[in-house]
This record gives sequence, structure tokens and C-alpha cells, in this order.
Amino acid sequence: MRWDALFYDLESQFTEADRLAIDAEVNERARVEMVGLELADRLRGVLGCRITVHLAAGDSFSGTLMHVGGDALVLHEEQHQILIPYAAAARYLGLGRLSATEASSVRRRLGLSHALRSMARDRAVLTVLVGNASGSVGLAGVIDRVGKDYLDLAVVVPGEARRSNQVSQVATIPFAALAAIRSRRTAE
Repeated sequence: MRWDALFYDLESQFTEADRLAIDAEVNERARVEMVGLELADRLRGVLGCRITVHLAAGDSFSGTLMHVGGDALVLHEEQHQILIPYAAAARYLGLGRLSATEASSVRRRLGLSHALRSMARDRAVLTVLVGNASGSVGLAGVIDRVGKDYLDLAVVVPGEARRSNQVSQVATIPFAALAAIRSRRTAE
């Protein structure tokens, strides 16, 4: 009878040691996987969900996350779309624990300059929020040109069309200074 108890006790100890070893391996694999996880992967995990982005400039935007690009995201508000470069964000609210990698290499390469060139081509009237940690300024206008790391914005009175005689100035804005770009949502 005593031998049975001893073998049972030894078997229980080995079973518990195996379980602890498996738990440790799972935890280590999760840590290793987390190291390779990018912010864009976390954002893709909540596509279609409502999130809030707080900018380093102090502004914040809440909306439905509709696009996660190489270096910027797009939120849909009720009447506007907001393009926010990742570099402008100070924190995010509403990201769950899920993540998703981008399978398309083309979509992974689409960056901020691609989106801005599309807006320039469409001659969309925008509000460009330029800012840093000390605050932000909104400029209404139309993107005239997009370079490698800057854009030229023809500044107009909000609500006015971009006409040569209505451009008050052309502001050259480095991508690093972009906090957000707000445009009117089009019918989908």
C-alpha cells in the first residue's frame, strides 16, 4: 500500500513539472512573438472598431478605424475622415489584445506620401493640423505638391475653392510636423 502512494506522489510531481515546463515555454514563445509585433499589427487587430487617438500636440480624435497603412491610419468620424501619421500619436485608446499582420506586401509599402499624393490629385479641400508637443495649428487648403518628406499646401479661407486669387499663402510642411489631416467624407 505504501508503494502505491509513493508512485502516485512521484507521478503527480512529474505531471506538475511537465505542466510548469509547458507553461514556461508558452510564456516564452508569447514574449518572443510580442517582440516582433508592430503598432500597425495591433491597429489592424481593431479595424472597423471605434478607437481614440491622442496626439502629442494635445488634440485627440475618436472614430472608426478604417485603414492601417505603412506609417499612418485613417479614422472615420460622422462627416470627416482623419489621416493620422503614427509619429504624431502619443497614445491610443480602444486597442484590444488582438493583432493582425498585413498579408499584402503592396499595402505594407503604401505610406503617407501615397495618401497625400492621392489627396493632391483629387484637389480635396483639407484641414491640415500642424503641431508638436507645444500645440497645433489648423490650416485649410488644398495640397499642391507632395515631395519625399514634405507637402505644399495652398492655404485658402475655409469653405473657399482653390483659385489662384484666393490662395493667401503656400505653406511647405515637413511630414514630421503633420499631426493630422481632416477631409470631408465622400459618399461610399
